[in-house]
Amino acid sequence: MVTSLSAAATAALATAAFTYPEIGATADTPPPGYRHFVRTRRIPGADLHRVGARLLAWQAHERAGLRLAASAPSAEPGAVVLMRLGVGPIAVRIPCRVVYVIDEPDRIGFAYGTLPGHPESGEECFHLQRDDLGQVTFTVSAFSRPATTLARAGGPVARWAQDRMTDRYLHALDL
Repeated sequence: MVTSLSAAATAALATAAFTYPEIGATADTPPPGYRHFVRTRRIPGADLHRVGARLLAWQAHERAGLRLAASAPSAEPGAVVLMRLGVGPIAVRIPCRVVYVIDEPDRIGFAYGTLPGHPESGEECFHLQRDDLGQVTFTVSAFSRPATTLARAGGPVARWAQDRMTDRYLHALDL
């Protein structure tokens, strides 16, 4: 269940600098110097607006196994989210701020950027798109590089973990 982020945490994350300079680059060409990926999956029988509401309400993240506290019940520009993966004192802290929201007749989604304390530095976009046949695809795209000693030391294991989490996002909105 997504909980409300405290006023103090919201204020701190809302004013924190992003950990990368290319803000909004997932909407265009990913910048050099990062690991890039784009993964897409069709969601059979999905209604764009119903699934889009779940995506914007952080459900892809929650259903993928993250614990979330957010400043807003759904993704909106400037909203901050503090996610955690794992339990207790060994949980990984994952702070992000929404950079932009996609609200078009055939596309719904958002992108967020990393904030200090996130193990990676970069941006990730989650969007749904309806084609001319009414079929909905879910795409996750990102550019990132390690931002912490642990993430740098993790090398291939950290990339593998990022890929597994992306798989979990892509299946989280199934009907």
